[in-house]
Amino acid sequence: MLHPNTELRFVNPLVGHGVFATKFIPKGTITYVDDPLEIHIPVDSPLWNHPVLGKILKVYSILENDGAYELSWDHAKHMNHCCHSNTITTGWGFDIAVRDIQSGEQIRGDYGMYNVDYDMDLVCEFTDCRKRIKKDDFDEWAARWETQILDALTFSSQVAQPLWEVMDEETRQTLERYLQTGEGYCSVRGLKYRLPQQT
Repeated sequence: MLHPNTELRFVNPLVGHGVFATKFIPKGTITYVDDPLEIHIPVDSPLWNHPVLGKILKVYSILENDGAYELSWDHAKHMNHCCHSNTITTGWGFDIAVRDIQSGEQIRGDYGMYNVDYDMDLVCEFTDCRKRIKKDDFDEWAARWETQILDALTFSSQVAQPLWEVMDEETRQTLERYLQTGEGYCSVRGLKYRLPQQT
């Protein structure tokens, strides 16, 4: 579930739609939570071969570290990429604002985190854009994402968290423990999909 102060807007014919902040969202705010309404689709689901639904899954679902795909029920599935993303997925599975997000600003993540198994051309207005998402982006950028997450977490107890009540109890408890004691940090590297070991 996305932060309530967001909405879906049309960007342009090339990009399509995107998610925009309707109010100021400060750094450290949880911007997305993997709630019980999210749809999890196994890799062997017959839906992948459906002539209409299969195409939707291929465009809008994300490969999770356990090998299943997740399709968001709300407009989270329309979040676009930016090489200078303003929100990042943490090792706990929720997204956090890694800098202040202004009202009217597009909320964007880094597709390199989403376990893509193919190269993908990017549409990014920054001159230092990476131009392509590559299969090894996770390994290349994980340290940078980790640094940004750790910094953002230092602000998280100082800002309003409207998604706190939507977060599952186990995640909430482990996050609270980390924020209070510095123990039990959940690394972003845990999000990487790893092929099952052959027996």
